[in-house]
Amino acid sequence: MTSSWPDIPFEPWKESCATLHLWTQIVGKYRLARTPWINHSWHATFYVTSRGLTTSPIPAGARDVQFDFDLIDHKLIGSVTDGSKGFFVLEPMSVAEFYRRFLALTDELGVRTKIHGSPNEVADPIPFEQDKFHASYEKDAVNRFWRALVQIDRVLKNFRTGFLGKVSPVHLFWGSFDLAVTRFSGRPAPLHPGGIPALPDAVTREAYSHEVISAGFWPGGGPVEYPAFYSYAYPAPEGFSKQTVAPGEAFFDEKAGEFILPYSVVREASDPERILLNFLESTYDIAARLADWDRASLDCPRGPIGIPRSL
Repeated sequence: MTSSWPDIPFEPWKESCATLHLWTQIVGKYRLARTPWINHSWHATFYVTSRGLTTSPIPAGARDVQFDFDLIDHKLIGSVTDGSKGFFVLEPMSVAEFYRRFLALTDELGVRTKIHGSPNEVADPIPFEQDKFHASYEKDAVNRFWRALVQIDRVLKNFRTGFLGKVSPVHLFWGSFDLAVTRFSGRPAPLHPGGIPALPDAVTREAYSHEVISAGFWPGGGPVEYPAFYSYAYPAPEGFSKQTVAPGEAFFDEKAGEFILPYSVVREASDPERILLNFLESTYDIAARLADWDRASLDCPRGPIGIPRSL
């Protein structure tokens, strides 16, 4: 086991996780409201940074604004390209109070924008301004979650280099609250049935407009009540769920419809990065083979550091 992969059991911080999830939805919806649509909702996501999570620059008229969750000093920071800057402290507070403080920060920076005021992809969503139920924020648990994301982000980015076709950034979706990377075959997919809670079917169908093999990480909650890595294909090729993947601790979860590898297996391994890459490569290889992807055109060795890819 390596201490750089922190222990992040879900149960002790699930209330803080739920609160942080909703806070990121508020800030993510700001980016969504200001940014031209990019395929598969890639314009709305967060990225892992050396201190937390960032929106990256967001258009705000002639200026850009960026919001950063600093999960070391525990602040939500807004920075504008004209040099103005503001923040408020992240501490135990309700979603309603965070929403009020965030809108006040956008007023202070002169970048106020109307956003959709209710969460997505959660059951029984409560409008942000009315949500006084979710109010937990345990700094140590949140920091450990971010430190896990740093490790996972690095491995997913390494995995991403082994593909020549269309592939997403490694990014965090604030709707489902997962860090993910997605590969595309280039072929259209069947119309997705939709039905994701509190999410317009049009958004889901655009996201899954083409065949994908996607992998990522959940902190817990939803179909899996512990931190775990996942891998799935849409559409799932025949026989996918019956396959044996690496490492041996990975399994297909019928409820989630995905292969699952518990985070604890990776964290406790002598070489966590190797174990996680084995899972990512194994599940991709099986899905791409069963779905008859054009492997000769799409696959390549993972990229070395400082050496151009051989042609």
